[in-house]
Amino acid sequence: MPFAVLLTNDAARDVNEIYDYIALHDSSRKADYVLKQIEKTFSTLSEFPERGVYPKELLKMGIREYLEFFFKPYRIIYRAMDKNVYVLLILDGRRDMQSLLQRRLLDA
Repeated sequence: MPFAVLLTNDAARDVNEIYDYIALHDSSRKADYVLKQIEKTFSTLSEFPERGVYPKELLKMGIREYLEFFFKPYRIIYRAMDKNVYVLLILDGRRDMQSLLQRRLLDA
């Protein structure tokens, strides 16, 4: 039975910001494409939530609660619990991930 993929408010905001940024700086067609690819990733996580890897920034601190899946350059950070996959962040991997992960996951 597939896992339910649930986006936190932060993750939903991330998706909207990514879409808006691409639509503004490139085209709405490209933004639609990226959104569809992210949605395909959610489908993959529904079927195979364990396929992610530990984020290296968190692994260095001994934290193994979260996994990540890549849709380059985006990193989708999630946590699988029971029969749910909770998507917590969707961020551009070229950003300072250590600070973002600290602020959005550990300081929350």
